[in-house]
Amino acid sequence: MQTIAELYTYEILTKDQSDLIEKAAACLASTFVGVEVAGKWVQEPIIGYSLKLPYDDFYQFTKEYIEANVHQGYCAVALDEERNVVGALVGDTNALEVIEGDIFSGTFSDMNIVMRVLEDIDIRFLADYKKRFGKDMEDGEVLHLFLLGVIAERNRHDIVQTLGDILINKATQQGLRLVLAEATNPKSMTLLEKFHGMPKYVDVEGNFIVHKYEDNEHLNDIPADVADGIYIIVKEL
Repeated sequence: MQTIAELYTYEILTKDQSDLIEKAAACLASTFVGVEVAGKWVQEPIIGYSLKLPYDDFYQFTKEYIEANVHQGYCAVALDEERNVVGALVGDTNALEVIEGDIFSGTFSDMNIVMRVLEDIDIRFLADYKKRFGKDMEDGEVLHLFLLGVIAERNRHDIVQTLGDILINKATQQGLRLVLAEATNPKSMTLLEKFHGMPKYVDVEGNFIVHKYEDNEHLNDIPADVADGIYIIVKEL
């Protein structure tokens, strides 16, 4: 039997690896929109379950995100023996940006709902960041883990752990202050806390920064036993 090390190899993508960027985008888009993996249906609560965003649109969004940020060196993939991407964790070190107004249209217009939810919690986190550190967030201070997806049939948790280790270790070596993610479901929160010490973030007033799905008219169809909201989760480096 193959060991985990023999099953998969890991790489940080570079801008000239267009084939792997496309495969990474496909892996991520599949897990967000919905895909069967090892006999189980994998789907992100907002993108796939509630809004049912089209695969092609979300694939293009993901691909463009990777292409725009891959040069920073925080887009990691797990590859099988045929160099298919079976897991991806991608992020950036840009200061969180709040974009006002709708930016998506047509069949992808509901992505604006997602962006407004992210805007809600990001605004609150940025305000707390300023209180905590006495300054606004700047580029190069925080690793923002944006998208995580695994379609491997075996050892999926090991892939999540290894991908996270690669990026968090690099962020530590480069002197970043925090690793941050907006976690949309309990499974990702549990794994990132278990493997990487990223619990739900508590602000200076002792509160979680969370957007509850039950309070959102567009997302209140998400069952509470599937996910109750999107939380900021953080690890200090």
